[in-house]
Amino acid sequence: MNAVQLNIALQQPEKKLALFGSADRYLRMIRDTFGVQVVGRDDEVRLSGEPEQVSKAAAVLELLQRTLRRQDWLSVEDVGQVIGRAADDHRQRTADEIDVYTRGRSIKPQTAGQRAYVDAILHHDLTFCIGPAGTGKTYLAVAAAASMLKHGHAKRIVLARPAVEAGERLGFLPGDLQAKVNPYLRPLFDALHDMMEFEQVKRFMVNDIIEVIPLAFMRGRTLNESVIILDEAQNTTASQMLMFLTRLGSDSKMIVTGDATQVDLPDNVRSGLVDAMEKLAGIRGIAMIQLERSDIVRHRLVQNIVDAYEHDGDSPKDRD
Repeated sequence: MNAVQLNIALQQPEKKLALFGSADRYLRMIRDTFGVQVVGRDDEVRLSGEPEQVSKAAAVLELLQRTLRRQDWLSVEDVGQVIGRAADDHRQRTADEIDVYTRGRSIKPQTAGQRAYVDAILHHDLTFCIGPAGTGKTYLAVAAAASMLKHGHAKRIVLARPAVEAGERLGFLPGDLQAKVNPYLRPLFDALHDMMEFEQVKRFMVNDIIEVIPLAFMRGRTLNESVIILDEAQNTTASQMLMFLTRLGSDSKMIVTGDATQVDLPDNVRSGLVDAMEKLAGIRGIAMIQLERSDIVRHRLVQNIVDAYEHDGDSPKDRD
């Protein structure tokens, strides 16, 4: 295999020492792991060697530079973890596989509808997705968000849900904020923990890289360089939906998911999700995906259960 050479410009030359390490220690770690030549010169790093190994070394340097956007230093452990992930990833990823933080975890859409959904998220700033329970609306949205965070396409993830079962009057519930919102946000935490280790989720939340909040707490904010997900959106009112959609800031993506057959609002209140999809249909930059029963990928019985309830004129209040 022919050798290749790749020059990588330093995004922050003033942090060259932090990136290279004392006496170029971090560059030597990359060299020894991937068997490539690594030369730091002026405001760039020159890599040469086998194409696959150069690609891995370049990915490590890119991720380290992204890390240095948020902090002024790198520890040996930081560099070792990034190198370890790249060195262990020997398998070729398929085109539709979603690359999340959990090592060895393969997440990819299983149906044509799910593939269309993920593609819409990647190519639109605002994506609406409706469908029955079990179609992966929330799970794939969180996976796509984790992948964008990992690869530097977003700086934070914001996950929101309307706490409609409590009327969003959380002050009347016992306990602190975490205790109050936990029952309503648990599905989002469950999805997150499939994408990354518990300690990493905790660390990201402490540093406000990941935020999981009730919809009511989003008023008055503008979210830039973020992936913002609204789950259970069928339980928003039209005014709540407008409030949420106008939080969209520059270089951000929004994903709105829900099931129009599982509305918990009073009978005289129209779902903000249904209202928004009607009002915003046809606007450029907005994708609208509808998943069907054929896109259900939970236990095989889930699809039978959904079919049975729909045939009987009712629908289960299961959550996605």
